Amino acid sequence: MKFKAMNPKLRKRKIQTWFRAGVQLLFFILFPSMFTAAFNGVKYIFTQIGSGNRIELTAFVAVLLMLCVYTMIFGRFFCGFACAFGSFGDAVHAIYVSCCRKLKKKPVSIPVNVAKKLTYIKYVILAIILILCYLGAYSSLKGTSPWDVFSMLRAGNLGLASYIIGAVVLALIIIGMCVQERFFCRFMCPMGAVFSILPIAATFTLHRDRAGCIKGCGACEKICPCDIGLPDDSSGRISGDCFQCQKCNGICPKSNIHTGIKQLRGNELWFTGIRAAILIAICVWLGV
Repeated sequence: MKFKAMNPKLRKRKIQTWFRAGVQLLFFILFPSMFTAAFNGVKYIFTQIGSGNRIELTAFVAVLLMLCVYTMIFGRFFCGFACAFGSFGDAVHAIYVSCCRKLKKKPVSIPVNVAKKLTYIKYVILAIILILCYLGAYSSLKGTSPWDVFSMLRAGNLGLASYIIGAVVLALIIIGMCVQERFFCRFMCPMGAVFSILPIAATFTLHRDRAGCIKGCGACEKICPCDIGLPDDSSGRISGDCFQCQKCNGICPKSNIHTGIKQLRGNELWFTGIRAAILIAICVWLGV
């Protein structure tokens, strides 16, 4: 009864939120290794370059290429809906915030100005990994990778004796996920660093009809997990840090946010479903 009596806009937002959670859960269960497979492709390419060997179209490289092409067309939909580590982070943050509300405590959070500076860490992590791969020394990092530990735990493998450092790093990341939405994605994800520098088509990226905004509103910027200021319709700027989480679409009181196609807001259930279906088809085709 409460749901039926809810404000239509709020009810629609709730449906979109639960739909996204359902899509995330689906990918988490069926395709948890996409992130690892794609980044293995990155490491393989730089290892081959460093050793002077030929780069072949391996299964990992195929996953990497397809995800990059998909991201260049649809933006970082994979990060917002299909990455198991990102979805895990969303769940951890939601549980933390919910617990704080029940305890009537204000959630601890990282100041926006500090968070914006920390976003550069992922590029440093990516650079270090690529340099080590190029030098053939990446194997020396075995046991330190938090996403390797996460993948093992996700698969039910508790043999972490040689992954103590990675387990400790993962525990610290989980703490970070509590206090900052998309903590790993924003600050530490090397695959996210790759996606953020890709050229992304403007067709399905989000823009804002600034002329129709309520003065002093800023709701879309306040709810954004990346603190991104959406580009105006007249701007050609596109942010590679947008996770396509669609929260800005749902919160805008004037419905001013849309994709490069003005008639398409980007958070329509059918459009989200199509993008998810295409990604599922890619995963099945590649055998991820």
